[in-house]
Amino acid sequence: MSAPSYRFVIADDHPLFRGALRQTLEAQYPQASIVEAGALEDVTSCLEKDGDIDLVLLDLTMPGMRGFSGLMYLRAQHAGVPVVVVSANEDPQAIRKAMEFGSSGFIPKSHGIEVIREAIAEVMLGNVWTPPDVDLSADDGSGDLVQRLSTLTPQQVRVLMMLSEGLLNKQIAYELSVSEATVKAHVSAILQKLGVESRTQAVIAASKIEAGQWQMNGDTVAVPDA
Repeated sequence: MSAPSYRFVIADDHPLFRGALRQTLEAQYPQASIVEAGALEDVTSCLEKDGDIDLVLLDLTMPGMRGFSGLMYLRAQHAGVPVVVVSANEDPQAIRKAMEFGSSGFIPKSHGIEVIREAIAEVMLGNVWTPPDVDLSADDGSGDLVQRLSTLTPQQVRVLMMLSEGLLNKQIAYELSVSEATVKAHVSAILQKLGVESRTQAVIAASKIEAGQWQMNGDTVAVPDA
């Protein structure tokens, strides 16, 4: 029987690591087709052009990601494409959050080649893989918020990401090529789904579950209202 010809996307902003991961995949799946991406927008562009991708290997800290927001967007926009996080962050809370947001696995970059191969093979069989010493059942009290965030549509996730950057409604409208009225409707829906009353509260709510990726100073952050 011939080896399966899988299609992979390696999403990481470090060329050396992308190259090492490519070599690992090529040795494991000689007939695989592999695309490299250095930013979130490159990943989304690839998935929009090719809907037959079998697996995305995703770094959490490359340009455009902002913590788990990029993972949230990919899982919402391309629910049928499995995503495995490959990260230097080995914090158990980060691993649990990635899995709660729909990742099919979490592979710390510090793990050896054989472990990475084992993890990828497990995911390609339709299973999930996380470091065996991480307790995924631990509860940090953010489960309800994670569930609320998971109800956001892909466009609402993008709007929330832009809100966190402090963009005005007109700026968001320009970036998304929609009207300001549409942006306002998205913001209202975000507030309702997250159970908060203001844009500032929405950004803070999202920041609380980012495992240190969206750091806030103090209890409030200034976010323009329009």
